[in-house]
Amino acid sequence: MADLIFRNARLIDPASGYDDIGDLAVTDGVITQFGGNIAAEAAEEIEADGRILAPGLIDMRVVSSDTRIAQTCQVAAAGGFTSIVIMPQTSSVLDDTSKLDYLLRKGAEGGHVNVYGAGALTHGLRGEAMTDIGLMSDAGALYFSNGDNPISNSRLMRRLLSYSSAFNALIASRPLDRDMSEGTCAHESDFSSRLGLPGHPATAERIIAERDIALAELTGGRLLVDMLSSREGVDVLRQAGQRDLEVYASVTINHLALNELDIGDYRTFAKLDPPLREESDRKALLAAVNDGTIDVIVSSHDPRMTGEKRLPFAEAGAGAIGLETLLGAGLTLVGNEELDVMALLRALTCNPAELLGLPGGILAEGAPADLVLIDPNAPWVVDPEAMTSRAKNTPFDGRRFTGRADMTVRAGDIVFDRLGA
Repeated sequence: MADLIFRNARLIDPASGYDDIGDLAVTDGVITQFGGNIAAEAAEEIEADGRILAPGLIDMRVVSSDTRIAQTCQVAAAGGFTSIVIMPQTSSVLDDTSKLDYLLRKGAEGGHVNVYGAGALTHGLRGEAMTDIGLMSDAGALYFSNGDNPISNSRLMRRLLSYSSAFNALIASRPLDRDMSEGTCAHESDFSSRLGLPGHPATAERIIAERDIALAELTGGRLLVDMLSSREGVDVLRQAGQRDLEVYASVTINHLALNELDIGDYRTFAKLDPPLREESDRKALLAAVNDGTIDVIVSSHDPRMTGEKRLPFAEAGAGAIGLETLLGAGLTLVGNEELDVMALLRALTCNPAELLGLPGGILAEGAPADLVLIDPNAPWVVDPEAMTSRAKNTPFDGRRFTGRADMTVRAGDIVFDRLGA
């Protein structure tokens, strides 16, 4: 592990709001100094030339097979991420401590990024029998989710929130009414009707969001409204914010950068769950990130093989890769003056770190040297064939972005370097 000094960087610490040109020094894997001019030491010097140097990005929602963890880590590093949380729907569902321990050991072997796990809420993600949240919390599960399967049973959801409150565990809930969404593949609108695609309304999201927030209030549980996608959902969240509740929310970069028109002529790479919604929904989500109503942005990285996508739209699998496109899409929104750069970085660094109790996400003396060097002005075109990911299912195929990660540093080690490539 070589000591590092970054020279002439635009240092941005979203936790404190710090934003200034200066140097940053790394010794033995931690930040030792930052700001102003740092005296030369026996360290490798990196000329940032005004690029942004920020805490390494954190992604709370990554889907990966446990046999592909090392590859996923490389993809994450290429996207500027230093920490990722693997969702419980791995090859073997993370519903007990032995499976979680196996995942964490595989992640440690990957080396490129910090790998954590989200425990399953129910055995097999079937929405029936509760897992042992207490034991898995002790074993290292950062939060608990039922993956892409909403908890339909309100009594079970109440028990989960009540039981988890004893451990201060965070429960992530997909706000989706299965009865209203079964058999659908798009957002219910005039546009989907013209395409002949069965759609479910945003009301299906609002109903479950309202239910789960009410149950969190009843039980005192910590709730993450996972992957909010609609204006109606944002309205529910704003109302919850007026009460003293531990309720948080995430949104995918796809729903901030795209809308239902991006389905185009039945583009299955843009088939997502939740579906892309109307432009008014997208703008409401952006406003909610900018004002802090939505806490976290996720990639919802979900690799799919070609055979799952090269099907009629209604039959194709839902999901997209996102670790390598999230930052570019976000910075492009910043360049378009739709998203504030500090709000973007907060939702990718200090907010998820604080929510999950992680030590990173900040620039501070003594903090882990998990860093990303960003060129906010670099133009590039999304070419799936040039990506690190084996899967190529991105809805941003052919999009022109401005801004991307040039270097990723984890615990003082350079794990991705576009400048030296």
